[in-house]
Amino acid sequence: MKEDKLVTLAIHTIEKARILQQVLEKEEITVYINDVDLENPGVSAGVRIRIKESDLPKALNVVESRHLFSYDEKETYRVDDGRSRILIPVDFSDYSLKACKIGFNMAKELNAKVKILHVYFNPYYPTALPIAEAFAYQGKEEKEFQKIIEKVEKNIQNLCKTIDERIASGEFPAVNYSYVLKEGLPEEEIVNFTKEYKPTLIIMGTRGKDQKDADLIGSVTAEVIEMTKIPLITIPENTAFDDFKKVNHIGFLTNFSQRDLIAFDQMAKLFEPYKIKISIIHISIKKVDKWDEIKLEGIKTYFSKQYPQLELDYQLINTGDMLMSLDEYVKNDSIEVLALTTSKRNVFARMFSPSIPRKMLFHSDTPMLVLRG
Repeated sequence: MKEDKLVTLAIHTIEKARILQQVLEKEEITVYINDVDLENPGVSAGVRIRIKESDLPKALNVVESRHLFSYDEKETYRVDDGRSRILIPVDFSDYSLKACKIGFNMAKELNAKVKILHVYFNPYYPTALPIAEAFAYQGKEEKEFQKIIEKVEKNIQNLCKTIDERIASGEFPAVNYSYVLKEGLPEEEIVNFTKEYKPTLIIMGTRGKDQKDADLIGSVTAEVIEMTKIPLITIPENTAFDDFKKVNHIGFLTNFSQRDLIAFDQMAKLFEPYKIKISIIHISIKKVDKWDEIKLEGIKTYFSKQYPQLELDYQLINTGDMLMSLDEYVKNDSIEVLALTTSKRNVFARMFSPSIPRKMLFHSDTPMLVLRG
């Protein structure tokens, strides 16, 4: 009879791991705890909690039903001094550094903190091996895995050194920032981290549209867009600006839904420190009819009362090719950022019917602000 495989349930501090161990063992779930170094080689930042694969459904039910270790509002704000938070996932590329610069500039205007997140993959973790083989395998590959950790740690330290040098030279503003390293699948770890850290905004750099086929962070960004509720700004490699103070014109795409009104309010609050013209755009793939014109008039009336301080204009576009027409309008009207709303969809919808933000991510070099209304 084969022994159960070992799987990782969570990574926590030793104190939280012991609490979780007690809770799970009361439910007759065997727990294995091993040291893991997430942040600094030689200094244990947490421990890995592992269980038998057959116990996973029961263990997840225990953790989720009791809301173990979730951060409530009070604790989150106490730890973070009540300030807004900006999350910048990075892969140590040049376009990640550009995202950092834009994020730091926004943090200064919003009086926010910055958290830099890097997620790395461990190819040596033996999740699919029986227990006896897993321990042997872990010992054999420990040195190789340590090399991965050392390389990741060196990369994050080099990035921080570059940021510190640019702060010293005045190229970056001096804002409070820190970093965190996570092991796992990037899109999953980024989304999971946002649930704990509760950032006001996520900023992610991506390659240009001609290089997206080989762009890992681009595909990760696409998944995060679909999975998170947090407003997210995508920064393509060739983005012309490095500070939203230099942005003059944003296009906001609407379908005249109530969700769009909520999303627009999020955007208005986010860009409150900036003086930016906003174009409200509705694109119809059929002939624009009276109802579209009536809805547009309704939005004009609503926005003029709700946001008298904003410079707004409105556009109705009739087209048979949405992406092409949107591209043309963005170019001809000098739109520097395109704001869009999206909704949470299941994995099958994401696979077989890509959302407009996802299509635009791989189709255009225009930075996007993606909102969940």
